[in-house]
Amino acid sequence: MISKVSIFIEMPRADSSVNLEDVSVDIPADFIDFADNQLKLNGQLISYLESETGGYSVENIGKLGDRERNTHFKNKTTSKKWDACYRKTESGHLFSILVEFPDDITETRSEDIPKVRSEDIPKIKQEIRLELNGITKIYPSVIANQDVSLKVRRGEIHAVLGENGAGKSTLMKMIYGVTRPDAGEMKWQGEVIHVENPAHARNLGIGMVFQHFSLFETLTVVENVALALPGNPELKQLADQITEVSNKYGLPVDPQRLVHALSVGERQRVEIIRCLLQSPKLLIMDEPTSVLTPQAVRKLFDTLRQLADEGCSILYISHKLDEIQELCHVATVLRNGKVTGDCIPSQETPKSMASLMIGKELPVCQHEVPTELGEVRLRVNGLTVESDDPFGTDLKDIELEINSGEIFGIAGVSGNGQQELLYALSGEEPLKENGAIVICGEAAGQKMPDARRVLGMGFVPEERLGRGAVPQMSLAENALLTAHAGGMLNKGMIQFKAMNEFAKRCIDKFDVKCGGENSAATSLSGGNLQKFIMGREILQTPKLLVAAQPTWGVDVGAAAFIRQELINLRNQGTAILVISEELEELFEISDRIAVIANGKLSPSKKLADTSIDEIGVWMSGMWPGAERAETRPVEGQGSA
Repeated sequence: MISKVSIFIEMPRADSSVNLEDVSVDIPADFIDFADNQLKLNGQLISYLESETGGYSVENIGKLGDRERNTHFKNKTTSKKWDACYRKTESGHLFSILVEFPDDITETRSEDIPKVRSEDIPKIKQEIRLELNGITKIYPSVIANQDVSLKVRRGEIHAVLGENGAGKSTLMKMIYGVTRPDAGEMKWQGEVIHVENPAHARNLGIGMVFQHFSLFETLTVVENVALALPGNPELKQLADQITEVSNKYGLPVDPQRLVHALSVGERQRVEIIRCLLQSPKLLIMDEPTSVLTPQAVRKLFDTLRQLADEGCSILYISHKLDEIQELCHVATVLRNGKVTGDCIPSQETPKSMASLMIGKELPVCQHEVPTELGEVRLRVNGLTVESDDPFGTDLKDIELEINSGEIFGIAGVSGNGQQELLYALSGEEPLKENGAIVICGEAAGQKMPDARRVLGMGFVPEERLGRGAVPQMSLAENALLTAHAGGMLNKGMIQFKAMNEFAKRCIDKFDVKCGGENSAATSLSGGNLQKFIMGREILQTPKLLVAAQPTWGVDVGAAAFIRQELINLRNQGTAILVISEELEELFEISDRIAVIANGKLSPSKKLADTSIDEIGVWMSGMWPGAERAETRPVEGQGSA
């Protein structure tokens, strides 16, 4: 008789540091004793087992999956092996064993067998799924990774921490086959491998959610997902699968929408869903929650924990240290391309992890509430825009005023009109009513982007590649695109010295890790490109600055620096509008805050008169006087 049982062994906290490796553990012939639905190891009652179809499992745990999580337990006497699935919990070890019992099993008296001590329990060691040894990658102008070694175990959520440019994304791209290491060795489930390309990685069972999205904008969601799947999947059936996965994991997206019409947050959901449909053994997550709401983040974490419990290993890159502390089992710290240490996040604080990451104490923003405000620099009068995108959000009677010397924050769930508002403010979508937008006292609703910059407006879009910077152009050339009025042109001729000097100022002031001002924008990590774009706009000292997701993908040290620079710019008299899905960020820098939901803007409130909880409720459209019935649902929740 072969039965499947799930066993929970409580282990002392000190034992939680056991090095888990793939081994065969010898078990004495009489170690396992099963009778009357009770399982004993070396005589100690482990748990009462509830019978289920196909075997036994501990109550509230449920059957563990069989997704290649087998560790072998060998009987010393008979050399018989038992297959087992394993995972570590906070207070012990849980593993499921296929045990062969005699058909005429009889009860064994526990008093006839010595009681077990913790040191007598076999050390259950987990298989290493991915092992890197001495990985090095050198580019002409920078050493991205130098002698990097780490191990990722089956069912482990492993964080990789580091500043922007520390080499995290490069390391992940080598694992996924996007680029190849110059030196070092990579092992997959104990065997040395050379990942030729992403298709090879996917065949091995490696999936990746990129920080810079790898989606074709002219294709629909379902067509993009189909490209990553083997064979030629039937699109209607695949669309149903996408809907099922999106509902299950709280990642709402319409399979038939064109990608170019999606917001950044919606595109990220597509990336995550595309990976989950491939049932990966190793899932690489590069900044997966950067534009997700708190509700969606919690749902995603539930998903990742479920995947880990099923045996999926997860490499998790994030600058949100509170997330890493909550989610990850272990963290490896990179600095300047080298491994500088590791830690157990649950035993650290976000502050201590930040110190490990940047090598110094985390700076704190100095934010004093302004006592006097200057003139109105931005006025939006009854802005109503019907979206050209059938899946977009219409703007409905937006009213807004921002004065010189204040930061106005707009919070909201991705896809509720932020993109349409940014298009209207930037001039990419000229308006029918010229007076719907007034910049520094002049009607600008029908002016193009360059004309609005002449009025004194700076602009940071949420899509840094493509709209914030031209990928193949150098940093100096990208600086020229928006800062040419600052002495970079003379009678139509480019002043290359001034252009290069300004780009160098941006690089130095905002600590952009790159090969210099002639580096192509696409060669920078996402966080470093974000720092450059923010620096380019801030250093022009505009009269009005509109910034979307100003610290998206930026490490904690650089994010604190950018936020302080925004506050300093406000103190110099600039009016600043920040549109962000990071509530903590908005509460750190804003003087007033409002919420956009379903294309409508809520009343604004001073920071002293509101709270994160209240604004979180408003994000579902439920502010005083709002028409709740028209509210779009918040992702991760039901309808409002």
